Amino acid sequence: MRKSGKKKEGKSRSAALTQALLGASLSTGSASGLKEQYYNLCMERLQKVNPFIGYILQQVDEEMKEGTRSGITLNIAGNNHLVQVQRITGADFCVLSKILKNHSCITGVDARYNSLGSPGAYYAAKLLQKQPSLVYLNLMFNDIQSDGGELIAKALQKNKTLKYLRMTGNKIENKGGMCFATMLQINSSLEKLDVGDCDLGMQSVIAFATVLTQNQAIKGINLNRPIIYSEQEESTVHIGHMLKENHCLMELHLCKHGMQNDGLQQLCEALYLNSTLRYLDVSCNKITQDGMLYLAAVLKSNATLEVIDLSFNRIESAGAKHLSKTLASHNRSLKALSVVSNKIDGEGLIALSDSMKTNPILSNIYIWGNTFDEATCVAYSELIEEGRLQADNTDVEPFVVDEHVYLAESPNGLKKHYYWTPTYGHAYGPTTNAGFALVPVGEHL
Repeated sequence: MRKSGKKKEGKSRSAALTQALLGASLSTGSASGLKEQYYNLCMERLQKVNPFIGYILQQVDEEMKEGTRSGITLNIAGNNHLVQVQRITGADFCVLSKILKNHSCITGVDARYNSLGSPGAYYAAKLLQKQPSLVYLNLMFNDIQSDGGELIAKALQKNKTLKYLRMTGNKIENKGGMCFATMLQINSSLEKLDVGDCDLGMQSVIAFATVLTQNQAIKGINLNRPIIYSEQEESTVHIGHMLKENHCLMELHLCKHGMQNDGLQQLCEALYLNSTLRYLDVSCNKITQDGMLYLAAVLKSNATLEVIDLSFNRIESAGAKHLSKTLASHNRSLKALSVVSNKIDGEGLIALSDSMKTNPILSNIYIWGNTFDEATCVAYSELIEEGRLQADNTDVEPFVVDEHVYLAESPNGLKKHYYWTPTYGHAYGPTTNAGFALVPVGEHL
């Protein structure tokens, strides 16, 4: 019995000492270093230390010692292939959030591809309430469900600092989507929101479109891949109406909406009255050559669209010709066009290359995944050799074998690193993510 009493007494003294050390370290801000504070707090809570978090916090400490006192983004992404990663859980993020709320120099947290779940969402919501300097939060693919999404959305109703939130790939579904739409009625500081691949329903997509007719803060929104069963394209009708009323939105992503030519027509009719949208992404839909008639027509008068992503549709050569005629003779605002994998043969691709000879503004064109004949290879090879098309501004690279010109794929594109980050090089570079470089909305991708 005496030994047991001594053990308990020893444990209580150890806990008191740890708490005293932690209080001292927190009161001195970053003097003791983020890593030390993290280890102390884990000891106090009897929680196992995550070595990956310790490694990242040590890097931040070193960055702060070198003189960086603001604008630091804590990169704790779980898909980091350069270091050994132990993916972060909700319990790990609980400890981390308690440390970050005391450090105003941390303005961004990139926690993509971890295992936060709904418990992590709870602490992310707490962080949004207590960290007044946080402007960027990336929670993509963290197994956050609708309840977790609701907590984050409610926290944002009172938050006045966050500028960019990525919820990509978290199955918040229709319930969570409605909570975020409601949040946008109240929040006036958030500038960019990504709820792509979140299993949104038709109701929440329409709610976002309705709210954005009034919200004048959001500059970029991603509504990719909702779960829509109707073939009537009601969502594009509401989004088209929103574009007529909204005078702030610059970037709109509508991938995988099952959009057909009638849906694109709704958007194009709205673009006659819209003077702010600069980046339109309608890739991975069901748009054909007839849809290009509407797009080519609006591009004759629209002077604000700078980036259009038509990748993975089926516009074919006829659609490419419709676009090339407008680009050659009328439009002088479009800077980047992607027609990757659109069943375009040599005739259509050459028409697009010819339009670049007369259009001095169109600087980026992406054509990989179509049918290349030798004439096409020669045409784009000449554009690159003459300097009209920079090698960094296209996704093809010419090479010669037995005096014949061919095109190989190069690692450039409008949003190559949207879902993943490279093992080397800059993840937010202007060549691999040209769309975001040409139309910058927020500091991060």
